[in-house]
Amino acid sequence: MGNEDQPNKDQDQSQDPNAQQQQSALMQKIQQLGQNNMPQAADSSVHILPIIGQIEGHVQLPPKNKTTKYEHLIPQLIAIEQNPKIEGVIVLLNTVGGDVEAGLAISEMIASISKPTVSIVLGGGHSIGVPIAVATDYSFIVETATMTIHPVRMNGLVIGVPQTFEYLEKMQERVLNFVTGNSGIEEEKLKDLMFAKGNLTRDIGTNVIGDDAVKYGLIDAVGGVSHAIKKLNEMINENKSGNDEQQVIQ
Repeated sequence: MGNEDQPNKDQDQSQDPNAQQQQSALMQKIQQLGQNNMPQAADSSVHILPIIGQIEGHVQLPPKNKTTKYEHLIPQLIAIEQNPKIEGVIVLLNTVGGDVEAGLAISEMIASISKPTVSIVLGGGHSIGVPIAVATDYSFIVETATMTIHPVRMNGLVIGVPQTFEYLEKMQERVLNFVTGNSGIEEEKLKDLMFAKGNLTRDIGTNVIGDDAVKYGLIDAVGGVSHAIKKLNEMINENKSGNDEQQVIQ
């Protein structure tokens, strides 16, 4: 009897919608993360926001490209601002850059979050990744990481009329104003790095490595994950103390 009942149980389980949903969720985790369980910090109030690969904007990139889609990040940033359980954000950057308008939109949203934010530039924070790196309240860069600073460029068909060059110039001003307004680098120094010749073999611009990024005032400090978590916890505690004092005064 036991052997006869077993196939029926297996058949019932295969038809169970909950079991199928669990199996589907498990397969998605394996495909996306390479493992069936993602380790989580117990009762963590810190949200990790990774920005990896190429920042995808209005045009969808080929499937082989590793991308961060801005339409995925924007709802996350809104949810972070609205969620009272989240007290701070760490932005992990290892990006080659990408769509300028999408990158600026992400930068502006990170800069406008009311909760403490810290960024870490890991392998690279190139091109439009620079405004994202400086958008947080405090920024770190590891010693071996690089940040490529170069002028705004356009791909595809470009119409050779004055309006095109005016558009590029205004776009360039938007990037310059944001970076200088959210970091300690001077505008003239940033322009010198951006339009330097000879540093990049096939382009104009500058590759800035760890310590130099801090020396120029682009990034606040050299450090990694432990430094970022420690700094963010300090900022969260200061934020709590400030809110408590404000409530007492009121």
